Amino acid sequence: MSQHHPPHGGYAPPPPTEYEPAGSQAIHDDPEFHSLRRAYRSFGAVAALLSVGGFLSYVLLSSFAPALMNQELFGRITLGLALGLVQFLVMAVATWCYVRHMRERVDPLVLRLRAQQREQERAQEEQQARVAAGRRFRAW
Repeated sequence: MSQHHPPHGGYAPPPPTEYEPAGSQAIHDDPEFHSLRRAYRSFGAVAALLSVGGFLSYVLLSSFAPALMNQELFGRITLGLALGLVQFLVMAVATWCYVRHMRERVDPLVLRLRAQQREQERAQEEQQARVAAGRRFRAW
């Protein structure tokens, strides 16, 4: 019988397809990994709330306060047009803040964690090579 079709009509779980690198559990338990996740989440939550809040307020003002949005600021420029153009500025500032945050807080943590992961994998490979070499020349 095939390992994919167990007897009695039951279904076997699919074979594992994901590769989990050696030492990945150690990385997940590392305090730096937790601070990396916090850095991603905290910035993402604040940026999303501010951006979506700005866009939503613009849409709501446009829908429910047309008289306010049609007020002329100077010449033919209205408050609604000015606020619409400010949305581009908001996105540019959000992008700049994201890049700066990643470069200053996240990238150094990622580089340290990658170096630790590579060192652990290298140590495991060396240990496996020593064990394999010991088996190769073993007496009967």
